[in-house]
Amino acid sequence: MLARLRTPSPCLAKSKWLDMLGVFAEFETNVRRERQLEGIPAAKVRGAYHGRKPSVDSAEVQRLHVEEKLGATEIARRLGVGRASVYRALARHERPA
Repeated sequence: MLARLRTPSPCLAKSKWLDMLGVFAEFETNVRRERQLEGIPAAKVRGAYHGRKPSVDSAEVQRLHVEEKLGATEIARRLGVGRASVYRALARHERPA
């Protein structure tokens, strides 16, 4: 009876093994994130990091909004982008970077 209590059940062993794999995965993710955060400023200095290109032309969004008096939904439909992109473009035009 005592020998049975001392040996872990197969389910417990599997659970602990999965916990250990999770710890390694989290550690690897943190290491990757740190390396990325170190590399981005270095790439910007080299001129290799520009970020993502805008998905919509801010001037065209502004023109449709002001001249044609269209709302965000219709502008998004015409340009084939999401409404959030339209809202970002309008906000960018209001407060230039």
